[in-house]
Amino acid sequence: MSILPQLAFLLILGAAGYILSKRIQFLRRNILLGKAETRNDQSENRWKTMLLVAFGQQKMFSRMIPAFLHLLIYVGFLVINLEVLEFVLDGILGTHRLFAPILGGAYTAAINMFEFLAVAVLVSCVAFLIRRNVMKVERFTKPELKGWPALDANLILVIEIILMFAILTMNATDQILAARGDEHYLALGTLFFSSFLQPLFEGFSYGALVAIERFAWWFHIVGILAFAIYVTYSKHLHIFLAFPNTWYSNLKPKGEMQNMPEVTNEVNMMLGIPVENPAEPPAEIGRFGAKDINDLSWINVLNAYSCTECGRCTSECPANLTGKKLSPRKIMMDVRDRAEEVGKSIDTGGPGLADGKSLLGDYITKEEINACTSCNACVEACPVNIDPLSIILQLRRYVAMEESGTPAQWNAMFQNMETSFSPWKFSPSDRFNWAEKVKEEEMK
Repeated sequence: MSILPQLAFLLILGAAGYILSKRIQFLRRNILLGKAETRNDQSENRWKTMLLVAFGQQKMFSRMIPAFLHLLIYVGFLVINLEVLEFVLDGILGTHRLFAPILGGAYTAAINMFEFLAVAVLVSCVAFLIRRNVMKVERFTKPELKGWPALDANLILVIEIILMFAILTMNATDQILAARGDEHYLALGTLFFSSFLQPLFEGFSYGALVAIERFAWWFHIVGILAFAIYVTYSKHLHIFLAFPNTWYSNLKPKGEMQNMPEVTNEVNMMLGIPVENPAEPPAEIGRFGAKDINDLSWINVLNAYSCTECGRCTSECPANLTGKKLSPRKIMMDVRDRAEEVGKSIDTGGPGLADGKSLLGDYITKEEINACTSCNACVEACPVNIDPLSIILQLRRYVAMEESGTPAQWNAMFQNMETSFSPWKFSPSDRFNWAEKVKEEEMK
């Protein structure tokens, strides 16, 4: 038997592995453009969060129909890819259905399960295409999804449908060849779903059947490798990043805002409040808040690359629902796009972060971040625990503390907070006067 197919497979596998490794290095470098942040506390809760939210799809089930369809695709992805191991070994060793003689009847049961999941994935993908392009679910029609994001979502669904058809076609022609007595192909018994396709190929010649079976096999395994590479350029990178992203979730109570430690220490020392390591000089503060991605933490950038673009955050955002320009999904997409732009510039010997652009201004406007009510609805809605609010607050901090560019009514509130310790302009000693007035009214 010719070893050319094995050599061709090894060449394709090696090329895919090389491209994938280079892309992974690119993504890792881009994520680490963000500032260092340590978030390794509460390891038990972090593992629990990852298992429930990423692996268990816990937050998806706030919307049952898309959750069920997504679960079918998710389980199909995990289980069907077990068969890819056999594909790879067959390609390297030049064998065909390597595990069939070892597993016996269990192999047939496994293939039937794979076919069931393939059909489930196929049906789910068709349903998602209908939701996006026929029903036009509102959260999929927002301005930030125009162009490539919409095409990307449709492409991935179509690719998955074609790959599932390839599995069923391969099995159908494989079993016809086995029934005709070809020793290279093993009779597996009844394969329920692919058996419905067999009548389409019964009249084909032996050579045509072999060509179709081999084409389906090569198309599927090369398609899987190409899919793995494509995912790293797509929103579907969340397939892999959802797990570390949920592990590094913000476990602090909702609504607790992160202060700048350097500023907190300075204020505490001014007020005579004990601080940690008082003998050490305060760390140099490069910038208050965030203007570009290097001012955000690497976890913020990881959040951006983990974004599924599902739009649940935007669909729950009260600012967006009332017609404001703010879209939490767009915030995350903008952070990712800026990281990609800077990364490509660095790789081509360009200026990188010194290109005259910045995340705030060139990607995200002040109007967007000022519309945020800090309600945490976007954080609560995200299926993979992404935190758009953290990024918004850091951008607003820069505008307020570096540019003094907040709206005039905000500045009045800040001044009142500084002088009266409340948003209102009256003495703290008068804070409970209203209660006395209420009491007087009740006594009358």
